[in-house]
Amino acid sequence: MNAWWLAAIVAVPLGLDQLIPAPAGNPLEAGRVKLGRKLFFDKRLSRDGTVACTTCHDPARAFSDGAARAVGIGAQTGPRRSPRILNRAYGKTFFWDGRAASLEEQVVQPIANPLEMGMRVEDAAARVGLTRDELTQALASYVRTILAGDSPYDRFLAGDRGALTADQQAGLKLFRGKANCVACHLGPNLTDEDFHATGPAGPDLGRYEVSRRPEDRGAFKTPSLRQVAETPPYLHDGSLASLEAVVDFYDQGKGSDPEIRPLRLTAAEKRQLVTLLRAFTGRVQEGMP
Repeated sequence: MNAWWLAAIVAVPLGLDQLIPAPAGNPLEAGRVKLGRKLFFDKRLSRDGTVACTTCHDPARAFSDGAARAVGIGAQTGPRRSPRILNRAYGKTFFWDGRAASLEEQVVQPIANPLEMGMRVEDAAARVGLTRDELTQALASYVRTILAGDSPYDRFLAGDRGALTADQQAGLKLFRGKANCVACHLGPNLTDEDFHATGPAGPDLGRYEVSRRPEDRGAFKTPSLRQVAETPPYLHDGSLASLEAVVDFYDQGKGSDPEIRPLRLTAAEKRQLVTLLRAFTGRVQEGMP
């Protein structure tokens, strides 16, 4: 194991890797996690005191917000949907375009973003009596404990053959085969943590704005499918309102990514895929004892 990374043992839901990675300089500690949770709900971290992390990442909505675009201070609307932040402890990069390489980088960017919380991170930290590093480490530690697993899908893979209905099992076969969902949504967290241009090119260039590689134009990070049925709308721009619309979208196969192609799914196959997507809904937990 890379010496930079330590493994912290937490009560992890079924289906996920049982060791949560954390940087050596910020190991998971109960006190730091507890502080991070308090800060996550604290509107003082925004310039006008109206927005907290929970504004866009509501625990009651599986740490999403139900909006097509993120809304920050002064009712300003961002260019993209707020991603749900479940299982980000296992992430490789962060944000739809992957511009942050760690949770420590990620958690402070919304604070500084003028469309979101609009504060210098140092000033926000001073408001709550902390240094920038203390604020960063606490928020990142808390986010590492936000986990989702123990779904019917996980129980089926663990050997409970009755955990999925016949339609859901048919949907799983499609997911792994004809529909080719597993090309991007794989592993315990149901994402390859990579970037794909899955639809027609639009004004938002996505990953290209970070990498400047022509092949990344219009590419966005593959989201985890955990709790996906609870977190509409969908895609980076919130343009699809339902799981049915998502399946129809991918059935058309209009993206430039080599894995995207017309699927020619029947109405019954589409329905079976949607029932499987609902089986990814499990138990969400956060914090430490």
